[in-house]
Amino acid sequence: QVQLVESGGGLVQAGGSLRLSCSASGRTFSSYGMGWFRQAPGKEREFVAGIRWSGGNTYYADNVKGRFTISRDNAKNTMYLQMNSLKPEDTAVYYCAASSSGYYYRHKGDYAYWGQGTQVTVSS
Repeated sequence: QVQLVESGGGLVQAGGSLRLSCSASGRTFSSYGMGWFRQAPGKEREFVAGIRWSGGNTYYADNVKGRFTISRDNAKNTMYLQMNSLKPEDTAVYYCAASSSGYYYRHKGDYAYWGQGTQVTVSS
């Protein structure tokens, strides 16, 4: 089992950057596939990015590709999401999620563990 805690959200102007962190408890973090999701008010939770257990394979939603970078440091039990060139439409609560299979998935139902979320607000 793993517990996840997100941090790094905040208010930023359009065009700015933020780096989100997802800290995990437990000794098996390095074996989990991880994902970032986000949920805007009145909308479904959507996939943002995913990373395999080793960090050697990543995947991005089309609307963040080229602007966001997902990474992980298994020695620190932490995953990151570097967000550049932020847009007002990136405003949402961002969640990290873990899958014990070691792979990432685009569907939220494939993740068993979730953090509490961190708010990102991008002003125009």
